[in-house]
Amino acid sequence: MTSFMAIILGFVQGVAEFLPISSSGHLTLFQHFFGMPETDQLFNVLLHFATLLAVCVVYWKDIWEMIVEFFSFFLDLFSNQTYRGHPPEARRMVLLILVGTLPLFLVLPFKKKVETLGSSPIFVSCALLVTGCILFLSDQMAHGHKTVRNATLLDVLLVGLAQGCATIPGLSRSGCTISAGMVRGFDRKFAVRYSFLMSLPAVLGATLLEVLDVMELEGGIPAENIPLYLLGMAVAAVVGYFSIQLVRLLADKGRFGAFAFYCWGAGALFLLLNVMGWTLVSSGT
Repeated sequence: MTSFMAIILGFVQGVAEFLPISSSGHLTLFQHFFGMPETDQLFNVLLHFATLLAVCVVYWKDIWEMIVEFFSFFLDLFSNQTYRGHPPEARRMVLLILVGTLPLFLVLPFKKKVETLGSSPIFVSCALLVTGCILFLSDQMAHGHKTVRNATLLDVLLVGLAQGCATIPGLSRSGCTISAGMVRGFDRKFAVRYSFLMSLPAVLGATLLEVLDVMELEGGIPAENIPLYLLGMAVAAVVGYFSIQLVRLLADKGRFGAFAFYCWGAGALFLLLNVMGWTLVSSGT
């Protein structure tokens, strides 16, 4: 892997992780059709971790309040303090995120099989077409009014199921979870906020599992690859920060339909190229 490749893949990850167009799908297709050698799975996971840092920067206030309320909950528990009214919003958000993350444990036994799906450009291209349909339908949803105060555990559990399905390469995590939230009547701003905050434990867990796998199989992270890893992560984090701001703006205006047409176009193009046995490099385009 070269520095140029690390920068390109970092840029693709930063854009596609938050725009509802599937980062894992685009990484696979770019590597295949632009003649890039296949990157190791650890690098892909580290790119996801870098975009998680972008979420932390954008939502640092929410995250800090949730950390404080998480520990305050246990202090209140031991001191027998109870709330007569509603608990603080940040404390309830912690609960909603924990419940929404539970469906990912159903995916863990199939983790390796799901990852192998990403090696098939045809499968990923078809999944992009499905992502386009999900985004198009989400634009037809009426504006909901549920927020952290009145979203139910069933609501977030179903959004969590959407996140579990989105581990399939080519399906957009943000697109699936935001759309699922809208279907359940979430306010558009809350659907975006919850989707991004819910990604924190999922990405942290995936990063930890992959690092442990590398340490076990290879005895450690290859030292010669660390500079390239850091370069790709820096690009992904910076680009991801601006992508989050764009998604927040477009979701509030109900403009996901534009991404639906992109996913349909990209999925159809890459599917056609793969069926014809072409790559963008060899065809000179």
